[in-house]
Amino acid sequence: MAKLREQLGLSERRACRAIGQPRSSQRYESKPRSDEPRLLKRMLQLARRRPRFGYRRIAALLRADGFRASASRILRLWRREGLKVPQKKQKRRRLGVAENGCDRQQATHKNHVWAWDDLAWDAAEVAVDRR
Repeated sequence: MAKLREQLGLSERRACRAIGQPRSSQRYESKPRSDEPRLLKRMLQLARRRPRFGYRRIAALLRADGFRASASRILRLWRREGLKVPQKKQKRRRLGVAENGCDRQQATHKNHVWAWDDLAWDAAEVAVDRR
């Protein structure tokens, strides 16, 4: 608004009328909440104790502690403090090598190494042609 007034040389009243903004919103100053330091301290304490909890679960814990705080307010504080939930580490997948696998046991003679398939056959489903 200050730039607009300087560039066009307008009064505050005329500049507000030009952009369709009430003058009262131009002079508004937000007041810090009285419980903000206590809430912030408790939020950081919970976030350190439970690093895998996100802002929603922390908000629920804070409400259980008696704070009047919505999830959006907690999110605003969460972002202001630069908090993030660490990414979950992917577990290393093991190679599926069986002890009795063909690559582990080399066949030295006939019928020494057998492989088993997990496929199960139901005798009732297999149709046998008997003529």
